[in-house]
Amino acid sequence: MKSELHERAIASELSIAAKQVTATVELLDDGATVPFLARYRKEVTGGFDEVVITSIRDRVAQLRELDKRRAAILSSLEEQGKLTDVLQGQIDAALTMTELEDLYLPYRPKRRTKAMIARERGLEPLAQGLWEQDPQMDVMAEAEKHVNVEKGVETVEQALAGARDIMAEWINEDQQARASMRALYMEQGVFKTTGIRGKDVEGSKYRDYAEWEEPVATAPSHRVLAMRRGEQEGFLLFRIIVPEQAALGLLQRLFLKGTGPASAQVTIAIQDCFTRLLSLSMETETRVQTKTKADQTAIDVFAQNVQQLLMASPLGQKAVLAIDPGFRTGCKVVCLDRQGTLKHTDLIYPHQGPGGVAKAGDLIQGLVTKFQIEAIAIGNGTAGRETETFLRTLNLPGSLPVVMVNESGASIYSASAVAREEFPDQDITVRGAVSIGRRLMDPLAELVKIDPKAIGVGQYQHDVDQGILKQRLQDVVISCVNRVGVDVNMASPQLLTAVSGVGPQLATNIVTYRWENGPFKSRTALKQVPRLGAKAFEQAAGFLRITAGEHPLDASAVHPERYAVVKTMAKDLGCTVKELMEDPARQQSIDLNRYITEEVGKPTLTDILSELAKPGRDPRQQFEAVKFDEDVQSIEQVTSGMVLTGVVTNVTAFGAFVDIGVHQDGLVHISQLANRYISDPNTVVQVNQQVKVTVLEVDIPRKRISLSMKAVPTETA
Repeated sequence: MKSELHERAIASELSIAAKQVTATVELLDDGATVPFLARYRKEVTGGFDEVVITSIRDRVAQLRELDKRRAAILSSLEEQGKLTDVLQGQIDAALTMTELEDLYLPYRPKRRTKAMIARERGLEPLAQGLWEQDPQMDVMAEAEKHVNVEKGVETVEQALAGARDIMAEWINEDQQARASMRALYMEQGVFKTTGIRGKDVEGSKYRDYAEWEEPVATAPSHRVLAMRRGEQEGFLLFRIIVPEQAALGLLQRLFLKGTGPASAQVTIAIQDCFTRLLSLSMETETRVQTKTKADQTAIDVFAQNVQQLLMASPLGQKAVLAIDPGFRTGCKVVCLDRQGTLKHTDLIYPHQGPGGVAKAGDLIQGLVTKFQIEAIAIGNGTAGRETETFLRTLNLPGSLPVVMVNESGASIYSASAVAREEFPDQDITVRGAVSIGRRLMDPLAELVKIDPKAIGVGQYQHDVDQGILKQRLQDVVISCVNRVGVDVNMASPQLLTAVSGVGPQLATNIVTYRWENGPFKSRTALKQVPRLGAKAFEQAAGFLRITAGEHPLDASAVHPERYAVVKTMAKDLGCTVKELMEDPARQQSIDLNRYITEEVGKPTLTDILSELAKPGRDPRQQFEAVKFDEDVQSIEQVTSGMVLTGVVTNVTAFGAFVDIGVHQDGLVHISQLANRYISDPNTVVQVNQQVKVTVLEVDIPRKRISLSMKAVPTETA
């Protein structure tokens, strides 16, 4: 029953059919992955894409957690003997965790409070009398009745104070009061930060927040996280405040009934409740809520950047010479064959005098010839541009591309267990150079070996909820890998791990089987891999490619469960499957309606027809190398007004960082991204996009470069 309620709620929230939500949830519960459902079960889900399926998965998980908490609360109330039919109905109807906790708050076991002490002293009847706010009530006389030295109530004022403590707790635990105050904090709350004295120099990066106020309702994610980080690092005092009169007025409208002496006592209790209880709990809640919202925005930005980085254009299977540049320690050189296998390593010193230049030049030219090098990759770190300049002085073939490669995270990979296992006899400089070369060949295949948090994109990724971030990035990696597809005979265990239905253990088993038995000749042969059962095969097979295999469709995204459909199409046209795949005219003559069944609908048939036209097509764009200005290689050479070519390295909520080839990325603020208003930088730029930028300002001591992508107005006569 609860499952049906959840699915109806999700259907309403996402404006989709409940039966499709039910079908999707059942498949997810049965172990189906998001990419598999989006690609191969369109008829069941109604054609949901990965975004919708992921939303359903995550919302179901939230609602199930809500049910667990609901059950725990009901159990606690039953044990206390406080569960009534009305209360149970309210708890059963609660749709959010906040609503549940507000209902439970009056009954939650808590530490000894002022209100508890007052109740022990017999002051609850006085509080109840005052709460009624009878204008005729003689407050002092009623309070006098509760003076009891033995119970610790020695004066009338002590009696009234205790009664007010009880009333303050009632106000604090009132569901409507909390909901209204919560809304007030979100609508009229203000973030207020103050710099801590004596830490001005040490905390200079937070100087913009030394005396800062900003509305909670409009503060952007990056500033919320910056303020919180400044607080955590001990440089800022951070508060969330609301106009006190607005807060008190809200509570008075809810609880005041008149203007008599009893109402005066309630008024004091309201003030005390807000100052001592409600403001503190609401500030805490608002901190959590705004942090959650800021986290979500930052995670969205980071996930988009990672996706764009993983889906960067691959050079493809080319023999590559890769260089990890350096000045004093020299440049590590490696040669990779078309499969990315390490064939040779060397060390050159092109930045240590004429002798080093000459020797390095001869070595590079020799390696290019010996290993039939088709491209050169250079890490974009220290000495990267200088090494590029050196290479361009050599008499290399004009068709040989020399490409600067973003090496963020290469050092992380080179020191990792994965790199040590792959290259146990090589040092970290060789491993780093190999990673740079392979990134050029296939960014996705190489970057999956590195924690996404280490690949140089994002915004405050270490400050956000790490559990949510991990899940989101895992989703992104899995989505990208399955969208591109994986050559099962070439893929690393790390790449295979991200394939739908595979995971770490099966990935290892696949590679081991491949090593022991040679390349897979068909998708069917995957069933021989230990522990790769029917369910795993169903989930994975469509995303695993076998080039030049026994079956022509094994190189495509057509799932083996639909091979029979294609075979029937070919038979009806009087040809083989292979001939059908090679003949666009035959493909165009197919009437898909003839092949619709209860299991196979138009969406799947349309996908099959697309695959027949371009089997195993790579969705990534064609590779295009970035050419930086040869005369600008350091920040000291950058001046205002220059127009330079760059590549976007990171997109944030406040703008985009652009590599212009000087070892220090410049910032294009969101206001400088275009000649029109921009609310989301991702609508204008993406990671790895080539752009033209104008230098606005250069701050060499702080290593800051301000850039603009606004078009220069054309003068008219």
